[in-house]
Amino acid sequence: MKILLTGATGYIGKRLLPVLIELGHEVVCCVRDSNRFNPPESLKANITVLQIDLLDKKSLESIPEDIDGAFYLVHSMSSAGDYESMEEISAINFRNALQNTQVKHVVYLSGIVNETELSKHLTSRKNVEVELSKGAYNFTTLRAGIIIGSGSASFEIIRDLVEKLPVMVTPKWLHTKCQPIGISDVIAFLSKTLFHPATYNQNFDIGGPDILSYKNMLLDFGKVRNLKRSIFVVPIMTPKLSSYWLYFVTSTSYNLATSLVHSMKVEVVCRDNKLNTILGIEPLSYTSALKRAFSKIENNEIISSWKDAYSSSGLNFNVSDFIQVPSFGCFKDKRTSTVENQENCINKIWSIGGNTGWYYGNWLWKIRGFLDKLTGGVGLRRGRTSENELNTGDALDFWRVLYANKEEGRLLLFAEMKLPGEAWLEFRIVGNQLVQTATFRPLGLLGRLYWYSVLPFHGFIFKGMITNLTKNN
Repeated sequence: MKILLTGATGYIGKRLLPVLIELGHEVVCCVRDSNRFNPPESLKANITVLQIDLLDKKSLESIPEDIDGAFYLVHSMSSAGDYESMEEISAINFRNALQNTQVKHVVYLSGIVNETELSKHLTSRKNVEVELSKGAYNFTTLRAGIIIGSGSASFEIIRDLVEKLPVMVTPKWLHTKCQPIGISDVIAFLSKTLFHPATYNQNFDIGGPDILSYKNMLLDFGKVRNLKRSIFVVPIMTPKLSSYWLYFVTSTSYNLATSLVHSMKVEVVCRDNKLNTILGIEPLSYTSALKRAFSKIENNEIISSWKDAYSSSGLNFNVSDFIQVPSFGCFKDKRTSTVENQENCINKIWSIGGNTGWYYGNWLWKIRGFLDKLTGGVGLRRGRTSENELNTGDALDFWRVLYANKEEGRLLLFAEMKLPGEAWLEFRIVGNQLVQTATFRPLGLLGRLYWYSVLPFHGFIFKGMITNLTKNN
């Protein structure tokens, strides 16, 4: 069967893709930016890539007529602006585009919406479901609550809170009940639902066997990690204060923190578990899902992470827009150093950031990350998804990977920190030399003042970094 997969570069899409291939499907991957789509070589023979924008009707005309099924895995939870309108328009455009195909079944992953009063985010999800259900095809919605898995937003936020804070003073929404589900079970539900007649034209809640308060989820996480934690719930935290609390303590963006806080006031508990019986799935418990997630982390097997989504930075751009580093009107710090061992040097470059750090002046990088967080930026908390691999589109601390080619020995990063301008950092092996170039395109007088104010720090940070990258140790 030919399957249309929207959100193929997203957290769920990246994990669903290999399962669909294993089941023998041919997959048409819809992505907004083809430059950041990096599927494993083993999957490429069964993949077609379409670069489409769901807000652009014209781009949707490239969807092939002979698709048999489709997954709708797109949402804008952490986007700035009127994401409700954007999501509704995207759903309508997608539904209309499918009218010109032979699609038999569409599966949509949404959120649990059983309460009478919903958050803005959950209301938007429900509206998308309504619009998609109007199509001339069989339609199924799977509604999930908190998804637990290596790299998921919920998992990483819980991890940040528990591992960083021995004592927590928290808002009252920590008493809200939810029904978490492991990412492996979500993928199983999605793949087994497709073309299953018993699921046609219905919606189902999917969740694990445990119904927990957010407070219990945090405490259970601590037990799994052998960490003793104390949590005190107070009624005085407003949604805005709660959002700032999540934003500063965790790696989440402020937009995502705001959406999460409003959603966490709504109970997300399944109505029933009848889909488990239909599909023959027994979901993992919460603690089992946590243990599986940490097993993946310890073995460096994180397939996808929410941090790699552009929305984690609050920016909206395509890689191709910035891959050509400008020179006119720019300030540059260019340094070269002889490479003692080329393979070792490239491995160091591909391990930069995250837990490894930046090879020199890490405390200054941390201060810069803290200042960025104070001004509403992403800071350094995003880290990186893999310890030693980088792909186009990956988040890397407060940078975004624009180009990564190990054989060529070139890595190009674009700054997502708050700046009065735009910044690039490039590493390139040329012969037996490493060329390290920091480029800054200032925005007005403030941008120029910024460059000269940080110039003394660049002098020894960038010099120390290239020296340590080229040493054979």
